[in-house]
Amino acid sequence: MSLTTTPSFQIWRRFIAASPIICRSSLSLVSVSKSPLLKSHRRAASLRCYSSSSATRMADAVSDANMDAVQRRLMFEDECILVDEDDRVVGHDTKYNCHLMEKIEAENLLHRAFSVFLFNSKYELLLQQRSATKVTFPLVWTNTCCSHPLYRDSELIEENALGVRNAAQRKLLDELGIPAEDVPVDQFTPLGRILYKAPSDGKWGEHELDYLLFTVREVNMKPNPDEVADVKYVNREQLKELLRKADAGEGGLKLSPWFRLVVDNFLFKWWDHLEKGTLEEVIDMKTIRKLT
Repeated sequence: MSLTTTPSFQIWRRFIAASPIICRSSLSLVSVSKSPLLKSHRRAASLRCYSSSSATRMADAVSDANMDAVQRRLMFEDECILVDEDDRVVGHDTKYNCHLMEKIEAENLLHRAFSVFLFNSKYELLLQQRSATKVTFPLVWTNTCCSHPLYRDSELIEENALGVRNAAQRKLLDELGIPAEDVPVDQFTPLGRILYKAPSDGKWGEHELDYLLFTVREVNMKPNPDEVADVKYVNREQLKELLRKADAGEGGLKLSPWFRLVVDNFLFKWWDHLEKGTLEEVIDMKTIRKLT
């Protein structure tokens, strides 16, 4: 493959063709004189007209072209469900646009999401480490599965959060290779909803209305390396040690912001109720808790 046929070069060329690189000051010089001296001034003036935002867009275009192929496909093909702060559906947009901090801030894009907390029969919580190729929050540790219901009939069903539970079953298979029969949708217990915003880096981030789902199941797993770098079950004490290491920055260990919000606000209390068989006492699907 030659340089001029690479995806990065093609995106660069399309960006240059579409970008207004000559500003008004350089255009005004054209009408005054065609002298070599003023031509050099025009070249300098037009170069100065590359704004920092244009340079950023150019860098983003090249970065997007180098994005992992699987993640790029998901970013542009998957349509997230846009909602308002009362969780009413207001539209849909690509996963790519929904995770651009510039659009999140400018348009207040908020999308529906879910977080699965899957426990085994010993009441140990399954955690995953996100793959290095993930666009947002690569290599951070988080709860069992975190993703989005998509803008499709089966995942838009509002009654008893069935659409979200359908999406959770789909993503447990996609990410962890857990067969659908191991995680029936009627075995997910929706406990509550949170609304949060969290930047991942200078470009990407999350702004989600997140459904929190608990389930206790013994499952077969075959993690997808495009999505998951590692998995492990933890008990309470092991999770507390993980929190301590993350707080101390030991070994570069990081936790996802949504997981940390759930841990700090609900998880250990809900975990107790789960073991006691009284989980229904803490279900609250009417309240949307705004967390920071």
